[in-house]
Amino acid sequence: MAYPRNAKMSSVSAHSIPQVTHPQAMAQQARPVPVDLKIGSDSVNPSTAATATETPVDTTQSPNLAQPSHTTHQVYQIDADNVKADPSDLLVTDASFRPETMTTAKASSLGYPTENTLKDDSIASSNSSDDLEKVMAPMMVSKQIGANETEKSIIEPTVHTRGHHAANPAYSSSWRISVPPDNMPKLPEKRERRIWRGLRHNFVTVYQRLFAICLIGNMVAFITLLAKKRPSEPWGPDRGDVATAAATNVLAAFLIRQENVINSLYAICCATPWWFPLRVRRIIAKLYHFGGVHSGCAVSATVWFILFTALITKDYASGNYNQPAVMAITYLLLALFLSICVFAIPKFRFVSHNTFEAIHRFAGWAAVGLFWVLVLLVSKAVSDGPGSDSLGMTVVKSPAFWILLVITFFTILPWLRLRKVEAFPEVLSNHAVRIHFKYMKIGPILGIRISDNPLKEWHAFASIPAADGQSFSLIVSDAGDWTKKQIMKPARAYWVRGIPITGVLRMAIVFRRIVIVTTGSGIGPVLSMLVSHPMPCRLLWSTPNPERTYGENVMESVCKADPDAMIINTRASGRPDMVALAYHLYIQSNAEAVFIISNPSLTRKVVYGMESRGIPAYGPIWDS
Repeated sequence: MAYPRNAKMSSVSAHSIPQVTHPQAMAQQARPVPVDLKIGSDSVNPSTAATATETPVDTTQSPNLAQPSHTTHQVYQIDADNVKADPSDLLVTDASFRPETMTTAKASSLGYPTENTLKDDSIASSNSSDDLEKVMAPMMVSKQIGANETEKSIIEPTVHTRGHHAANPAYSSSWRISVPPDNMPKLPEKRERRIWRGLRHNFVTVYQRLFAICLIGNMVAFITLLAKKRPSEPWGPDRGDVATAAATNVLAAFLIRQENVINSLYAICCATPWWFPLRVRRIIAKLYHFGGVHSGCAVSATVWFILFTALITKDYASGNYNQPAVMAITYLLLALFLSICVFAIPKFRFVSHNTFEAIHRFAGWAAVGLFWVLVLLVSKAVSDGPGSDSLGMTVVKSPAFWILLVITFFTILPWLRLRKVEAFPEVLSNHAVRIHFKYMKIGPILGIRISDNPLKEWHAFASIPAADGQSFSLIVSDAGDWTKKQIMKPARAYWVRGIPITGVLRMAIVFRRIVIVTTGSGIGPVLSMLVSHPMPCRLLWSTPNPERTYGENVMESVCKADPDAMIINTRASGRPDMVALAYHLYIQSNAEAVFIISNPSLTRKVVYGMESRGIPAYGPIWDS
């Protein structure tokens, strides 16, 4: 039943007031006093601006009006042509009143007396039903308002509309809060044996396979070089070759993380045509595991440098290499390499991400600088030998020099693009903020890094291109100290560096139809793709109080991307079985793959639940 805000409350019988004798019982039973209203016109013009009129109606002569439940219950008729209606006032719900939407302001606007409007204390001693109502109604409304803050809603999901009325179906709904269906298909049995399945999908993922390929390839070269040079004097392989091997692996680790390289790899892989076999496309879509190459090459570089340090130490101890400065820098470099590797271990990385980021950045910069000093010192020692080239020629002939030149260039490049840009925050709730930027155009499914202290920490977020194509926004939800600060005290400017980087969801375009599963602020990268690159998909979004947390604009964008989006309010229906729901939508839509953007734990659970049943599934990993 629709309740215009300017409708006045009628006088009703005391029989319609619940009999409440205990404060807790009152909080549970209290409901606003019901008023039966009939719209006098078949449709309501939302733009009409007039004052509502109310006239007592004889129900015995109006067959279209519902019969009152009590003989003293009066019924009023509202002239819809004179209703000053806002489209949001005409919120279509079930026939019962929805108490969970009650607020003090709304109670007053509907005509219910509240404690603020009840001024006459003398009526408390009256015994008439009308006066009893005036005393009870404020207490009932106030109790209900307070109860709504803590009670879990058990009301059936509703369809929220803007300017919609039951008598005028021309208006369409904007979003629908869903509940998990009861008739979902049963999940099929997992494939393969449990041990092999666990190894394959948990310990031998594409990331670990790439890591192993890089490390094993380097170790084969390492052992081969040692075996071939063992009889030589001085013992071991050429020191320059070992240093070159270490520098080459550092270069590979740098390049695979460089923004232009990442975007180029995605552009190449996303060009995969649909006529390729699904088996091939599902392998190509694992591109985002490229972090395995970064880790594998970084660890291999450390192993090569350990060998270089051992060879230099042996030469120094035997008196064949009297270069104490070279020795000191070599051991400093080894300490930096080891610290970077140790703090990059997932266990240490998750305990203190800020520490990991600081060591990775500053130790990496220091290592590059010390590498330059080492190359120059070693080249100086070589050029001082009899019959050697000049220092400049020796440096130029060194492969390590050119490798370091490329590493240095790509290390500095992102910081050459460092700038502070104006931001326009839009606080959605005390759990989320949407930050708008207008300093550049941005393409689909790209992420940027922002910071309020560029030397301390950076945070990556998916961008959502604006409809005008001239600006973009990103959604920040409460996930820690930094994000909480941005929500409570949003800044008016942020530091940005480098160029936007392509994200995991970009690989969705190699499939004909997909299912996207997301939770919370994961809706940000999802909208980044669906708003700017529409494609056949089904969307499952599970989050607490989606409308209140993220606002109407986000809800309407979700509906535009998928009119049948399954939006689960976890405050009302609890946390659903995301694996079962994802499989349900996968079967229902005849999709080719499932993508999930969520927290690491749920992402792993859904990906494993799909992959172990032979369904292609993709989601960000801890190093993507």
